[in-house]
Amino acid sequence: MQSKEELKNTFKNINGRGYKAYKQIQSNWYDFGYYKLGIPYVQGDPFASPSSILIRIDQQVTKFPAWFWENKIRRTAVADFLTRLIEQAIKKYSKGQRGSGKSGLIAIAKTGQEVLERTSVEFNKDMIEARLSLGLPAAGRRVLGNEAFKMFFEELPKIINSTLYYDNINSSSLEKHVQVVEDQETLRGKLEEQGLVAFIANGSILPRQSGIDDRPLTGNKVVHFMSPPEYEVTFDLPHLGKIKGMGVKEGITLIVGGGYHGKSTLLNALEKGVYNHIPGDGREYVVTREDAVKIRAEDGRRIEKVDISPFINNLPQGETTTDFCTENASGSTSQAANIIEALEIGTKLLLIDEDTCATNFMIRDSRMQRLVTKDKEPITPFIDKVKSLYTDYKVSTVIVVGGAGDYFDVADHVIMMDEYRPKDVTDLAHKIAIELPTQRKEESSDKFGRICRRVPDPDSINPKRGNKLKVKASSKDVIHFGRNNIELSNLEQLLNREQAKTIGYILVFALQKGIIDGQSSLGDILNKIFNILEKEGLKIISPFNYPDGDYVKPRPYEVGAALNRLRTLEVKRVEI
Repeated sequence: MQSKEELKNTFKNINGRGYKAYKQIQSNWYDFGYYKLGIPYVQGDPFASPSSILIRIDQQVTKFPAWFWENKIRRTAVADFLTRLIEQAIKKYSKGQRGSGKSGLIAIAKTGQEVLERTSVEFNKDMIEARLSLGLPAAGRRVLGNEAFKMFFEELPKIINSTLYYDNINSSSLEKHVQVVEDQETLRGKLEEQGLVAFIANGSILPRQSGIDDRPLTGNKVVHFMSPPEYEVTFDLPHLGKIKGMGVKEGITLIVGGGYHGKSTLLNALEKGVYNHIPGDGREYVVTREDAVKIRAEDGRRIEKVDISPFINNLPQGETTTDFCTENASGSTSQAANIIEALEIGTKLLLIDEDTCATNFMIRDSRMQRLVTKDKEPITPFIDKVKSLYTDYKVSTVIVVGGAGDYFDVADHVIMMDEYRPKDVTDLAHKIAIELPTQRKEESSDKFGRICRRVPDPDSINPKRGNKLKVKASSKDVIHFGRNNIELSNLEQLLNREQAKTIGYILVFALQKGIIDGQSSLGDILNKIFNILEKEGLKIISPFNYPDGDYVKPRPYEVGAALNRLRTLEVKRVEI
């Protein structure tokens, strides 16, 4: 380990030289007294990806109480809180861009409304390690040694001092942050034993500021959520104590109501309820089972040997649907495949919004049944499968329905949103179904059908372009993977670019470690991967000799969905 004085001298000596002179500081640890600074990667050009730096401090120095690292959810919450503090401190103390390209920029992984497991900060009983990126400053391609000195010896110390020592932070805010997250995790764990798939606390704020701003809506028009008496349940949480709200029960639940009354807003809150949220988000106590998957139609996606026969059979020209393949799926075949793939991975809750579905997949009314007889229609609509899906596999469904009243016949529970207020209209909906029969004929047997296990061929998954590993996410909507792009824009529960990037490197890790071995099913592969991540931590996936601070843990369902959308994927065999 070198002294900080040696780093100072290096900046003086290389000032004005060519940019590659910065490489002299790479792979070294520097002793700054109370903390150590590591520089595992130095960019080769001011316009390239910024350099990586590590800040490591022993817990004996930070003086965080042991309570904060006693379990994983607390450690994750603390790391999330510290990442946010560092993000704020950078805005306060860093002078920002100065010089060519990304010169002078200091950054840490971006945060949102969700509390996520990241590699930006590692927090445990031994130490805190913060992982930042830093644009080493240059004029043109000449080293600005004096500016580098200011970044390392003036700005970074202020950022570190104000964020990583317990005595220097707002300890009550930290404690509240951790307690709120731990309560959410506890609440989610209690759902199944109560026969619930989701819970929305009374007083929650579900509407967001806009489609591009996920913060809670504010102002006089905000309607705080309040459960109908028929659905109100109470939980006892370790920190908050007793909490009341609406329990969404297992089975088939319809969310109905007029346009702009809050149907999709409620469903959006449920789909994001698989994640924990920060205090003040408004959805802190909106929790959904962690295996919930949002389903929609996805025209144009590739499908590789998916058994969609529970929904689609007897295609023209004898095309099989037990191992259905297409390079350009229709709305109905894509939605069928999306459901089967989610079931294959292990979901027990489907979330569906009528507005983003293929109409002919969701329902065929009596008039259409009469005009196009069943022998001419290969699609068995979802309305005729949703009951057997629950009966056979205990998979619940929550559906937003605005125009298909035929679903009253199969619903166990019906919730009407009226000016953002939920009402129980189950009895009324069932009464209407009796008084106004649809006259449509059910088009399915009593059984849902089989759910197959598919085995990915590792030779069809290539993250390299030539001999070079090529994995990058330019946004949350696409992963550049080798010579292919994996389109993720229709995965509505994926949160950010960092999650997308992490999915790419999880697939690389699974290939390199032989987890994708040509023998294991996709479900088994994901179980193995996430067991390793739980045990070893997310940093284990880094292909470099240092942990990248830009990884954000996704769910297994989005990892599986990404692999299913890789256009080179081949399934080696199908097992039942």
